Amino acid sequence: MSTPPASQTLAEEYLRVIFLAMPLIYVFAFLSAALRGTGDARTPFRFLLVSVVLDIVFNPLLIFGLGPFPALGIAGTAWATLLAQAVALGGLLLYLRSKRHVLWLGRADLHLFRIAPTILRALIVKGVPMGLQMVLISLAMIAMMTLVNGFGTDTAAAYGAALQLWTYVQMPAMALGAACSTMAAQNVGAGLWTRVDATARTGIAANFLMTGVLIGLLIVFDRWTLALFLPTDSPTLEVARHLNHIGIWSFLLFGVSFVVSGVVRATGAVIPPLLILAFGLWGVRVPLANALIPHLGADGIWWSLPISSLCSMLLSLAYYRWGGWRKARMLTTPAHPAELAAAAEVPAHPASPVADTAPIAGAPQPRRH
Repeated sequence: MSTPPASQTLAEEYLRVIFLAMPLIYVFAFLSAALRGTGDARTPFRFLLVSVVLDIVFNPLLIFGLGPFPALGIAGTAWATLLAQAVALGGLLLYLRSKRHVLWLGRADLHLFRIAPTILRALIVKGVPMGLQMVLISLAMIAMMTLVNGFGTDTAAAYGAALQLWTYVQMPAMALGAACSTMAAQNVGAGLWTRVDATARTGIAANFLMTGVLIGLLIVFDRWTLALFLPTDSPTLEVARHLNHIGIWSFLLFGVSFVVSGVVRATGAVIPPLLILAFGLWGVRVPLANALIPHLGADGIWWSLPISSLCSMLLSLAYYRWGGWRKARMLTTPAHPAELAAAAEVPAHPASPVADTAPIAGAPQPRRH
């Protein structure tokens, strides 16, 4: 990645610890997604909030060694994440057990661990492309960071500070995408396609509002926000402000793609969003940055961000409008219904209001006594 020597040692210290936190982060994300799938979005949010607050509290304690805590430097940030994630995950597991939640599997539920071939096949066929999307994003970030590092420590530090801000800018889009995907899946199952379309439109509008407001605030107050990560009297701050004014707009377009892809994936159409993402990152962003650097310098990297996001957004909207995602299916109907017995044995929560089926014109209605 052409990491400057001054940063490489610190990066290694951080990575050695954060890799230990990865399994905890994965399990927490898995349980949170499962809870949202049952219609409960509040519980994972509460425990995520616990994790964030603890992370904020542990960071200065472990970085600077306040009180009984050791001074661990940059590794303290990773240890803070590890401890916060462990507490949040432990609390979530205790909550599921105390509530005898449908997702808590005790000794009496061991038979539910039997592998259902139909479900396993769907998890592999549908899940692997979703996982590949994250791999593509990570590899593209490495490629972009390699290009940035070629311009020296100041530019790399400025880009790193901007990435910290952009992490928060993309959160509304990611939350909206996850929520829209869950709501769309419920309504697809109920056959309410008008609500699926309404979910997509509302999600896009909410993204423009929420992400747009965040972008506006971070542009107006960029000097103060970036000064949280960079010295106010360093030239790096001005570099960060400049690249922030160009690159931050990509997240407004990214939000549209994320919402639309979430709705599309709710039906099981996972390959087209993967191909669109691959084209946006590796067909546009990385090649365009390489092509523009000889002419624009580091600005070529910054301009490749909104341009590639625009291409991905247009392709996502085109597939949503004219693609065949409405005909996709998450699970194929098994030849023997017993294949899905394990899933059917799990008691369900009451149906979410967003998926309540509306009366169908001409259909017989149940009698009321």
